[in-house]
Amino acid sequence: MADDSHTHEQAAEIADARTRNASTIRPTVPALEAMLFQAFPILDHGFVRVIDYMGDDSAIVQAARVSYGRGTRKVQEDAGLIRYLMRHRHSTPFEMCEIKFHVKLPIFVARQWIRHRTANVNEISARYSILDKEFYIPSPENLAAQAVINRQGRGDVLEGEEAAEVLDLLRGDAERAYANYAHMLNEGENADPARSGLARELARMNLTLNTYTQWYWKTDLHNLFHFLSLRADAHAQYEIRVYADEMLKMTEAWVPIAAAAFRDYRLGAVTLSAQMVSVVKRMLTGEAVTQETSGLNRREWTEFAAQFQS
Repeated sequence: MADDSHTHEQAAEIADARTRNASTIRPTVPALEAMLFQAFPILDHGFVRVIDYMGDDSAIVQAARVSYGRGTRKVQEDAGLIRYLMRHRHSTPFEMCEIKFHVKLPIFVARQWIRHRTANVNEISARYSILDKEFYIPSPENLAAQAVINRQGRGDVLEGEEAAEVLDLLRGDAERAYANYAHMLNEGENADPARSGLARELARMNLTLNTYTQWYWKTDLHNLFHFLSLRADAHAQYEIRVYADEMLKMTEAWVPIAAAAFRDYRLGAVTLSAQMVSVVKRMLTGEAVTQETSGLNRREWTEFAAQFQS
């Protein structure tokens, strides 16, 4: 029956992979090489690790210039070009770099993540494998009520008896569902030799969405930046944002110049509509613009104002 042994097996495989060396004449990045195969823990049982990568900052420049080699220009010139490409939203030079992650994550996070359809994904199949008895239980500080205004957001953190009750329900439901899953499979210590057990592809439907799954996720740098711009954003759901935050650190080790440009022009930037730009111009002339005179509806005005509040 699946248990912690699978996790220990993976840890041994990772340790073994990190002891191997392979010679190559292609460009490598020492900072990312140091991270290669290493599992960085996320949430209570999850992790993310880099399995492989291709290209570096110089590959972006090489593709943009369509040169034969890595070039002999100064780093400052390469950085200037990369920042220009990011600023003007060029995409294909960034697509020349690719990276492959191994991610262990709760199923409900995976279903949110898979909406990014610009990656190659191979997920562990519960038709062939028995999933580990691991499920995500939020820490108390991340146990929040539904936001009153934002239908996709969280409100105040639950406390006291209410928080304890919710945690007990989450843990109890997951434990009970997994016990029934194991019983239907007829696997483990309580297996009955007289029973054949339900097919794995059917038994899996009983598992809760906080059960952990795993996949390989391979994407190019352009689409990785798009993923990070949405999921490393402060407004993203916490459970996917913590993965994105760790992946951003890995990206900064891999392509530091491109990652710095991404932070400046995408992650830390704001997009203004033509009407909003008009409002800014009017304000710069000294005009006192209000929501009523701005031409923006109330929601647009609130979002516009929020961009410039500390």
